[in-house]
Amino acid sequence: MLAVNNELLPALAAALAELAPEPFANGTVRAVLESPKVAAHGDFATTAAMQLAKPLQRNPRDVAQALRELLLAQPAFVRWVEAVEIAGPGFINIRLSAAAKQNTVREVLQAGAAFGVRPSNGKRVLVEFVSANPTGPLHVGHGRQAALGDALCNLLASQGWDVYREFYYNDAGVQINTLATSTQLRATGCKPGDAAWPEASYAGDYIQDIADDFLAGKTVSADDRSFTASGDAKDLDGMREFAVAYLRREQDLDLQAFGVRFDNYYLESSLYTSGRVDAAVQALQASGTTFEKDGALWLRSTDYGDDKDRVMRKSDGSYTYFVPDVAYHLAKWERGFTKVVNIQGTDHHGTIARVRAGLQAASQNLGLGIPTGYPDYVLHTMVRVVRGGQEVKISKRAGSYVTLRDLIEWTSADAVRFFLLSRKPDTEYTFDVDLAVAKNNDNPVYYVQYAHARICSVLAAWGGDAATLAQVDLSPLNTAPAQALMLLLGKYPDMLTAAAADCAAHDVTFYLRELAGQYHSYYDSERVLVDDQPTRLARLALIAATAQVLHARWDRFGADHRPGPGLGDFTGRGRLRHQSPPAVYEQGADAQCRSGCGGSSEEQGLGPQRLVARPYGQQTGARRSATVHRNRHRARGSLHRAGAQARSESGPQSRCPGRRPAGCGQGQARRSGDAIFCPGWRLSHAGRCGEPPRQAAPQRRGDQDFGARAVWPYRVPRAGRAL
Repeated sequence: MLAVNNELLPALAAALAELAPEPFANGTVRAVLESPKVAAHGDFATTAAMQLAKPLQRNPRDVAQALRELLLAQPAFVRWVEAVEIAGPGFINIRLSAAAKQNTVREVLQAGAAFGVRPSNGKRVLVEFVSANPTGPLHVGHGRQAALGDALCNLLASQGWDVYREFYYNDAGVQINTLATSTQLRATGCKPGDAAWPEASYAGDYIQDIADDFLAGKTVSADDRSFTASGDAKDLDGMREFAVAYLRREQDLDLQAFGVRFDNYYLESSLYTSGRVDAAVQALQASGTTFEKDGALWLRSTDYGDDKDRVMRKSDGSYTYFVPDVAYHLAKWERGFTKVVNIQGTDHHGTIARVRAGLQAASQNLGLGIPTGYPDYVLHTMVRVVRGGQEVKISKRAGSYVTLRDLIEWTSADAVRFFLLSRKPDTEYTFDVDLAVAKNNDNPVYYVQYAHARICSVLAAWGGDAATLAQVDLSPLNTAPAQALMLLLGKYPDMLTAAAADCAAHDVTFYLRELAGQYHSYYDSERVLVDDQPTRLARLALIAATAQVLHARWDRFGADHRPGPGLGDFTGRGRLRHQSPPAVYEQGADAQCRSGCGGSSEEQGLGPQRLVARPYGQQTGARRSATVHRNRHRARGSLHRAGAQARSESGPQSRCPGRRPAGCGQGQARRSGDAIFCPGWRLSHAGRCGEPPRQAAPQRRGDQDFGARAVWPYRVPRAGRAL
């Protein structure tokens, strides 16, 4: 729909210029097409008539009628619009033609992964995120910041920005001294709970690990340093350097597991050693906005909108928190980053006004021209973690908080990313670990991946070349479910643009869930692999376009940085990792199961079959049988046909207990009466080999019998008949 929008907007602008030349020229009204909140009101809407009523001194409905007539005369509206309607006090609702929505499918298939991506705008942006103190492992709050920052970087890059990712290390100050003294206490045998243990010290078990390694004289290497411990418990300076390097290495490992990378690590200590902090203070003093009071140096930040003046240098000579921040952001500006986005916790809200005030004062003195609202901020709340119905408390000083690595191990990196992006950053969020691993529609990750898996399965059953779908006739896509899905696909480029402009990475996950839901509705209402070839090809093109956008949007929030499938490769081996490359059964004399279990597929009453592995898009039509049993494991999974097992790529842990009365190599599968082999019935296993299968009611949706709660959904053909 991008091409349609590019024609309709200039047409609307031309109509407005003709109807109201002066208001349009001075910006009183602009050519904007909005999406109605109620789908029944149309596909697009404009409020231009109501905006023009006052300057034209006319009734808004009269203005709307005049604008409607001008719009209907525009060639773009004649080509792409089915109806232009006036509603209420002067709203103009626009209903697109079926051809306009169908054009979206062709745009997606032709553009592929580039759909919605804008060319370079020649501008640079620095995004600073995570920026954790090197005083402990990353907790889930840091994880939320990492997910937000990485997704925002991907969004900005998709909209033409040259993105620079930076991690600011707070490796100076009181907290680092506390880390050193806490480690030294552990090295000397003092531990939390002892009378000599200070309340402000770090009590986590990781402190003991650092102390033990230091006493053992080990060497640790972080991203920019390597340090060998002296082994002397009295060496506080050496212990400080060792502890910082140790925890920086731990944080690096956590970020690598989360798939987050940075272009630069900026050290707070370098601001002092390079003289940038002193230079910033001198610039502030020279600007005339500082004063001395009670032995301290103050910034008159109220001159720049702050609620009160702030202390810069305390009476003991040390600087307050925001002073190095001012020096740091001056360095960002001097490095050429005229746009900066900082992602921080809401506990930093109070520093925003004073940092901006300091930048304005220094900028006036140095002649830098820093704008008033520099830098931009995205603030997020902390995360409440629930597991087994019980809250897991977060407390770095108590050492009982949930780390990002814990969350990844309990669920997966993709699940953690999606969940942490599923709410607005400033909204309180509870991370339900049990929900994140649940295989049902309540789990948003499962819900989205399940939509993609369904599409891949249909395309695999079709067996044609997906690249040819970009040229098929799309006119059969004229039903309401198909048009609703196409309309949502067409909103993809605008969603990306708006999300990037508003620094709203969560809009991507909102959209993913909406698109998955729309596809599930379409899948339940219309069969794809129908006998009529034009209709079948058109519907295949629609679901292929949906798969492309689902995968691209998954990419936008940064899940799994490996290359994913394109139109000709629906193997699910990229970010939507819901299955392994498929295996196909062909009729033949060889009835031996290639899983090595020694069984015969003929025992299932389907005749001798041979298991042949082929990639999607290369299956023979006449010799191919439909998918009967698909195993979806957490790692890769494996594809099955009529109870025989294909060997999984993920090793023994991903083998299905199978439907055979004999074992399949991992424990003993159990029979649950005749229902195991009953044609037309589905079975759900509890998830581990050796557990009894559970019978579920027969259910058919679209082209396959997938159940939302089925761990290994499959269908069984009736005797002597392939589905």
